[in-house]
Amino acid sequence: MSILSDLINCMIEYEGKNPHRVGHFLKVYGYAKTIGELEGLPPETQFILETASIVHDIGIKQSLLKYGCSIGSYQEKEGVVPAKEMLKSLKFADDVIERVCFLIAHHHTYSKVDGLDYQILLEADFLVNMLEEEMSQEAILSAFIKIFKTEAGKRFCKQLYLS
Repeated sequence: MSILSDLINCMIEYEGKNPHRVGHFLKVYGYAKTIGELEGLPPETQFILETASIVHDIGIKQSLLKYGCSIGSYQEKEGVVPAKEMLKSLKFADDVIERVCFLIAHHHTYSKVDGLDYQILLEADFLVNMLEEEMSQEAILSAFIKIFKTEAGKRFCKQLYLS
């Protein structure tokens, strides 16, 4: 079994009986993996992207317990500690943990994107949220213009949501 399969297994256990959140991170993982590969990311960046896509919303559970809601800024704030603990328990390298935690702490922050792993994580999360949140065509077009930068991400967004 691969370390990413172990991580998915841990996240399913962590989320307990919440198939919606499990389905969400699995869909984000699928888009992120595919976009990263189509964009030709180096293996180490691809690995960080895939890892981050699996745990990007780990802060939701704690946000709901602590604040009664899971707005993006709470997810960013509350996700780092449980992600770090989970990744350390699975023996991820320290540099991977550091970057993944940075991505978790910024995955609802759309300015100052500092790498393709960050960019693709945003795009993959948006592709899933467009469907799950039933975003309007106007909101989708706005996100397409403001957020999407990679060729693969733009192509997927156009094919799936824009006429």
